[in-house]
Amino acid sequence: MLQIRIHGRGGQGVVTAAEMLSIAAFEQGRHAQAFPSFGSERTGAPVVSFCRIDDKPIRSREPISAPDVLIIQDANLLHQVDVFQGLVPNGHVLINSGRTVSELGLDEIAARMPPGHVITLPATEIAQKHLGRPLPNAVLLGGFAALTGMITLEAVVHGIHDKFKGQIAERNAAAATEAYDLLRAKETQ
Repeated sequence: MLQIRIHGRGGQGVVTAAEMLSIAAFEQGRHAQAFPSFGSERTGAPVVSFCRIDDKPIRSREPISAPDVLIIQDANLLHQVDVFQGLVPNGHVLINSGRTVSELGLDEIAARMPPGHVITLPATEIAQKHLGRPLPNAVLLGGFAALTGMITLEAVVHGIHDKFKGQIAERNAAAATEAYDLLRAKETQ
């Protein structure tokens, strides 16, 4: 079972990201579940959501304490909340930031992980370009597809179109595609 934990702040689409990811997994014929965990329910407050993906029915309903993948939608949380708690040794970390892993002070964490498993992506900037708003959730799902290969970009785009309609869906899909292409290009460098 693949377990994903998404950290961000209220208003960034953290819960929607988990929902779109579960829809993408369904699109690929897998079982999935998505659910949030709220502290105070206000814009800007830390929010965590969870997504599980498996090839068989999922019976577990508790929060994810040992994630295989972390998606960090707000890099400011890196030094405010223990976002890395329970991360499996060969897991993946995708951080919304235009800064490098070193610039974020995460060299020690990256050194404990396989090469290329801790990555930054300027998701807010990409979202701003495509949506005119700093909503990084769909962008990070495109990055997730490129980083892990566990979900296809086509499935992510399907999840986006299931959640949004019209120009909003098209713009989010374009932003996710740009993120996917950016990370795939980094892999070949």
